[in-house]
Amino acid sequence: MRPRHFLTLNDLDRNELDFVLRRAGELKRLQHQGVPHESLRGKVLGMVFEKSSTRTRVSFEAGMAQLGGNAIFLSPRDSQLGRGEPVEDTARVLSRMLDVVMIRTFAHETLERFAAYSQVPVINGLSDDHHPCQLLADIQAFQEHRGGLAGRTVAWVGDGNNMCNSYMEAAGIFDFQLNVACPEGFDPDQTLLQANTERVRIVRDPREAVAGASLVTTDVWASMGQEEEQAERERAFAGYQVTRELMNLAADDAVFLHCLPAHRGEEVAADVIDGEQSIVWDQAENRLHAQKALLEFLLLAETSPRTLQA
Repeated sequence: MRPRHFLTLNDLDRNELDFVLRRAGELKRLQHQGVPHESLRGKVLGMVFEKSSTRTRVSFEAGMAQLGGNAIFLSPRDSQLGRGEPVEDTARVLSRMLDVVMIRTFAHETLERFAAYSQVPVINGLSDDHHPCQLLADIQAFQEHRGGLAGRTVAWVGDGNNMCNSYMEAAGIFDFQLNVACPEGFDPDQTLLQANTERVRIVRDPREAVAGASLVTTDVWASMGQEEEQAERERAFAGYQVTRELMNLAADDAVFLHCLPAHRGEEVAADVIDGEQSIVWDQAENRLHAQKALLEFLLLAETSPRTLQA
């Protein structure tokens, strides 16, 4: 039987995603109560990093330890990938030694090629096109504070990057309206946009996007690999900072999210990310719990939800 992969949000259906999010909440409660929950004892996660990371590495590594398993860190410097070994060959070998693989890379095609030759589940820890694990944490954080997203309006302000692409997928799955405010030339993926035209709207004015929104979110203006474009992007995104004045146009109970790292004074004002509407730190913590639930789901897919207890 072919393994289940998680390369984009659409690799799981709505019922499966809801189950993962419910389980993430259970695992969070167990962790906070100090209750052991070693459902993955004896399992080994391989973590392949072509991009640097703080939250992704720590959350996956700590998560596997808390679930009773182990994690192995690999970078191009530590493996034959850095010396030109084909992705397909690496996938064939690693998947005979590991139970699950997480990859954080540049080209999304790298993930797809690895998954095609892997005998075990492959998880997208971030690619240039998608960041589905972060969306799990975002949705979990919103649900904790405000309930379901269905029927709500979400405003994305800034670059139409991998996070924006995953938000477009989420809009179709979780049935919310997504307003994307970005400058011309920085639109999100057109294929994903066309697939979600009923739920996604592109505007150029951040005020229009944020009006009445229950969730306002953004990301850095220059992602990893775009550092040489920083000055150009600062000019292009002038006027796209999420400020207190912009948040005042959102719904009265609106919350603010940011996937981090954040550049205060660029894409977000300090008094927003550090203010009372920000749930960024719950969002960041939820990477740990949502990914633990995802790992359980992919490795124990045949196990009923009732048996996934401490």
